[in-house]
Amino acid sequence: MASRFAAVVGRPTWQQTMLRIKDPRKSIPFYTDIMGMSIIDTLDFPQWNFKLWFLATLPGGETYSLTPGTKEAHDYLWSMEGTALELTWNYGTEDDQSKQYHPGNQEKDGFGHIAFNTDDVYAACEKLEKAGVSFKKKPDEGRMKGLAFAYDPDGYWVEIVKRSVTNKISNYFNFSQTMLRIKDPAKSIPYYEAFGMTVVRQANYGDFSNYFLASSSNIDSNIDYTSLSSDEAKAKLSMMFGPILELTHNHGTETDDNFRHYNGNEEGRQGFGHIGFLVDDVYAACDKIREMGYGFRKEPDGGSMKGLAFAYDPDGYSIEIIKRGGIDFGDK
Repeated sequence: MASRFAAVVGRPTWQQTMLRIKDPRKSIPFYTDIMGMSIIDTLDFPQWNFKLWFLATLPGGETYSLTPGTKEAHDYLWSMEGTALELTWNYGTEDDQSKQYHPGNQEKDGFGHIAFNTDDVYAACEKLEKAGVSFKKKPDEGRMKGLAFAYDPDGYWVEIVKRSVTNKISNYFNFSQTMLRIKDPAKSIPYYEAFGMTVVRQANYGDFSNYFLASSSNIDSNIDYTSLSSDEAKAKLSMMFGPILELTHNHGTETDDNFRHYNGNEEGRQGFGHIGFLVDDVYAACDKIREMGYGFRKEPDGGSMKGLAFAYDPDGYSIEIIKRGGIDFGDK
């Protein structure tokens, strides 16, 4: 499915998935101590009462020597080729008994889950259970055997999937996926292809289809993914170190004019926030994005933070557009 949109300029690369968290004292240890991620940077905005943590799976054996919150860590974050998990904490939510973020996966919810892959799903789930993690689905439950869905401290679904047997990744877990539901692949796939993403596998399961997209930094430019068989594409997919964007289409939604997914930012349904891309020039990139016709939640010069933008994708998900190398927040 070739993109009908002109390419977004400035070499866009998928750099983040953002989730809101209620209590960092629970969420940060879950993702670092249990899922093996490293905190690569933090940004604190006390004047707006929120703080951000950025976490990533580092290649096995690699240590992170930078101090989160420093200029050096900021420089690393805003130039990384991989994809980080951004956790957003609004001050005081940890003590608010009534506060609970919406984890997705209810009727018309767009956000589905994030995922980590591992060599042995069964052994990994035993390890998670011993660490006190609860499950939506264990590996031998349900129709799809050999994969699991754990709950993180906010109730977000964390899929546990098996790597390819030929995978050389030495990490016990690595951040491998973000899943969003889409209404119409004829609109969504070209949109993300314009952001430099490549469909590396697609699978039709009768009443729904999955499209797996990789950012340019995560693909082998020598491979023609359209020429691969389903099994070959699945094997290549499970060998990738960086995360995949999984777009799930429930058949028939594309012909229902009244259907729409919740995007995670509606009042009372907040949880998933956005995905984000780094580009060389936010203003030039937004000129191309504007031509797609889906509009902006925030233009580059709108709001208090100048020089970054939030575009809408065809389903109304927020797509953050960030300058590669970072922006100067000044005293913000």
